[in-house]
Amino acid sequence: MGKPTGFLEHQRLSEAYEPVDKRLKSYKEFVLRLSDEQAAVQGARCMDCGIPFCNNGCPVNNIIPDWNDLVYRGHWREAIEVLHSTNNFPEFTGRICPAPCEAACTLNINADAVGIKSIEHAIIDKAWEEGWVLPQPAEVKTGKKVAVVGSGPAGLAAAQQLARAGHDVTVFEKNDRIGGLLRYGIPDFKMEKGLIDRRVEQMQAEGVTFRTGVLIGAKDVPAGIVNDAKEVISAEQLQKDFDAVVLAGGSEVPRDLPVPGRELSGVHFALEFLIPQNKQVAGDKPNPISAKGKHVVVIGGGDTGSDCVGTSNRHGAASVTQFELMPMPPEQENKPLVWPYWPTKLRTSSSHEEGCERDFAVGTKEFIGKNGKVKALKGARLEWKDGKMSEVPGSEFEIKADLVLFAMGFTQPVGGVLEAFGVAKDARGNAKATTDGEGCYTTSVPKVFAAGDMRRGQSLVVWAIREGRQCARAVDEFLMGESLLPR
Repeated sequence: MGKPTGFLEHQRLSEAYEPVDKRLKSYKEFVLRLSDEQAAVQGARCMDCGIPFCNNGCPVNNIIPDWNDLVYRGHWREAIEVLHSTNNFPEFTGRICPAPCEAACTLNINADAVGIKSIEHAIIDKAWEEGWVLPQPAEVKTGKKVAVVGSGPAGLAAAQQLARAGHDVTVFEKNDRIGGLLRYGIPDFKMEKGLIDRRVEQMQAEGVTFRTGVLIGAKDVPAGIVNDAKEVISAEQLQKDFDAVVLAGGSEVPRDLPVPGRELSGVHFALEFLIPQNKQVAGDKPNPISAKGKHVVVIGGGDTGSDCVGTSNRHGAASVTQFELMPMPPEQENKPLVWPYWPTKLRTSSSHEEGCERDFAVGTKEFIGKNGKVKALKGARLEWKDGKMSEVPGSEFEIKADLVLFAMGFTQPVGGVLEAFGVAKDARGNAKATTDGEGCYTTSVPKVFAAGDMRRGQSLVVWAIREGRQCARAVDEFLMGESLLPR
């Protein structure tokens, strides 16, 4: 695998970033891809470890040692073929996946893991540049029709696989552009949306039909969820018109914080801020929420919170503070204890590096306003003991806050869609369906399947791709009695 002694001879080389002052002036990507030579050296670090735990650490089970070795040897075209054999969209995961494969890397036990994500990024970008990513239309059509509801990574992966199996696939999206939360939930500085557009063009050439501005089933969408639909199609009509239906929408219902002052102007869900910004970057009207010159407080320490930080800095915020309910994690994980699993440790994103004050174990008690607008946040320190939190007596404080953004995660998919189909739900409000064995990904309703966030809840893009691919195979088996699609 690569060079047998490569991991002893070469250090890990991470991708470089453009300087902060330069990247804050635009919404363009700023991560500098490894050169072919650099990627080859990094591929050489892949050990002949015997059991590549990275394969199972990766949700789509990428065949990582193989394409590391191919890059090391300069066989780039073969590398993209191996990469595409398990992952429909490596340009997405190569940019925004947190890389659980690297946490599971054998070299990570006592050294720096192989830079798997950066090599994946290099492979797919080179493949597009060389013209190796081409449509793969089915040679034989089955005559079967499949509807895919939701055009995020799960829906796109399912649609592409089913189209390549010969089915006539139509993807329905309630918003005005294809991509779901992949397009509107992730800022362009992390992933430019032209990457989605060229995949859509490829899939159209493979026979996939895309319909935007169409809401399926639900007549009303809760506050805080973007809905550009100009047409509503009932669940009954969809079931009548198609031989199978895949529900692959995102987990979009945001977690709220019902404390005094919640109703004040300037207190928003994260996506109420992020989605209009992505639309503005795409050429639509300006974002109605501006952070320019404001003291911004982001509540929630995950990826969405980090995206709010980066966007606020690009607006020109006076200050950005991010609060997290949980205690500050350790800067370095205990590798012998947690390897090969995803560790809990302090992670500093590129957005944090651009300017952000982070604070942990903080609870929000109240928003203080003036003339109906938020002006301050009242918080308190928290103490965690035996998994339970309590407020530290006398620890209350106030902080300036002209704009407050809730980034505390998402609870479930838009309920109206599942209810319209009559699909049974699990305890968390997601579609109830298994992932293994006979009848996997099938819901309680005949010929209706569920995958991605709609089934598993809020999760990673790479998990959505995995479920979309596996669901496609289940649908193909349902329609044809057997399937040659990979699982």
